Amino acid sequence: MSARFFKVAAVYFVIAIILGIIMGIRHDFSLSSVHAHLNLLGWVSMALFGTIYYLYPAAGSSKLAKIHFWLHNIGVPVMQGGITLVMLTENGVFTAFAIIGSLIVVLGGILFAVNVFKHVKA
Repeated sequence: MSARFFKVAAVYFVIAIILGIIMGIRHDFSLSSVHAHLNLLGWVSMALFGTIYYLYPAAGSSKLAKIHFWLHNIGVPVMQGGITLVMLTENGVFTAFAIIGSLIVVLGGILFAVNVFKHVKA
């Protein structure tokens, strides 16, 4: 699983960089929170998950790691897409996507924590 997390982290990193460049060119930083979340939840968190799963192969090869991977990679785009649409359209209906995506990410985070406590040994 570690390689999958690293590869997807690299994709999030590129997306976040492109968004940052677009905001800079346009002098419009209204999507700064999306940019920050893509960097934190996409690039940094995914790279850290990949590192932990690499260092602790039992955790990385578990079913919890696979479920965590999919929850995180469904939740982050849904959450960030919802936030982006709320900001661009000023339509609060898209807040539901941000909330649903956030809850999916939280569930994945809980499974990650359970996996760490279950498989990471000194």
